[in-house]
Amino acid sequence: MNKNRKKIMYVVYSGVIAALYVVLTLPMAQFAYGPIQFRLAEVLTILPAFSMGGIPGITIGCFLANLLNPGNLGPIDIIGGTLATLIAGFLSRILGKKNKILGIIPPIVVNGLIVGAYLPFLLAEPGSSVTAGAVALSMLSVAASEAVLLVVLGIPLILVINKNPKIKSKIENL
Repeated sequence: MNKNRKKIMYVVYSGVIAALYVVLTLPMAQFAYGPIQFRLAEVLTILPAFSMGGIPGITIGCFLANLLNPGNLGPIDIIGGTLATLIAGFLSRILGKKNKILGIIPPIVVNGLIVGAYLPFLLAEPGSSVTAGAVALSMLSVAASEAVLLVVLGIPLILVINKNPKIKSKIENL
């Protein structure tokens, strides 16, 4: 594949992932935003373990999903969630080189720590205080919901990709 074609495929692959992230998040907004953060689109966070093209895809997708959130939580969530996704994507890429299944760990830990830390402040009633316990519970809740999704859907997706050499080869070459 020539260099220009490879660049175009990289951009298209990232764009498709970003679009899928938004499409898998917004229709289920009542579950995707808030203390539970159950986003079906988070299954896509396994893709950086296979290809660098997954990193901009999930990052842009998260940015757009947070920006278009019907109950928009503002710039902290838009930037914080996007940054957490970007960091998790790079870490998944690193761990995924050793073992693809290890690539599920960074989205769980990073989203739990970053998103879980600021959500209680964004969701609190104006003028109310947020306790350390509420922050810890939020971190645990975000990490747990991410873990359930990635164990139940992410690991099987990794196994399917690994078992199909044509698909795996196409993804890894982007």
